[in-house]
Amino acid sequence: MGERGAAGALCALSAVLAAAVLTGCHGFAGEGAGGGRPGPAAGSAAVWPSGYGAVFLAVGECSSFGTLDPTEVPCDSERAAARVVARESGRASGGPPCPATTDFVLHISERRPAADEDGDGAVPLGYACMRRLQPPHPGDPGGGGGPRTIVGDCVRDIGGGRVREAACDAEGERAPRFKVVEAVAVRADCPASTGLYVRLGGAHPVGCARPL
Repeated sequence: MGERGAAGALCALSAVLAAAVLTGCHGFAGEGAGGGRPGPAAGSAAVWPSGYGAVFLAVGECSSFGTLDPTEVPCDSERAAARVVARESGRASGGPPCPATTDFVLHISERRPAADEDGDGAVPLGYACMRRLQPPHPGDPGGGGGPRTIVGDCVRDIGGGRVREAACDAEGERAPRFKVVEAVAVRADCPASTGLYVRLGGAHPVGCARPL
């Protein structure tokens, strides 16, 4: 075999090996740490570093205790504390609201690792709407917490014409004074017993609250 023939054979062998390596990598991504879960939904603009799934804290996945530096863990782990019920890119202040009974929000900070899934070294900002695996659930109606005020929640006066959500069964200084009983489009639709209007957002942004 001449030099040109040997070089051609070597190139062909290299191509076969490269294809095998790529095939092997593809199989690992689908069956390895992600447990065979599908990747992000079509049209998703943001991709986060992979933990136990294809996307960091994707919908249905779980985080450990703490909110400052979230860690993704298997949902059946004893370290699991909350499950992702919605996942959005960008900042929570300008993005879609979390589901009504969300207990808390995890803010995912931008990081620039040496490499990531798409190879550009950048991880977009995002936020995850979380629901605790075990009660209490502050996001439930009357629970006293959560990122949204919803029908069934109670509020207390904190001065300066401002109110803050409080658990409906709280006592003493934290005891609420009003309870949101209805959500309407405009104030005029609230019942006559309304003593306070609370901003809720969404399609029915006005909360009609009655005195307790």
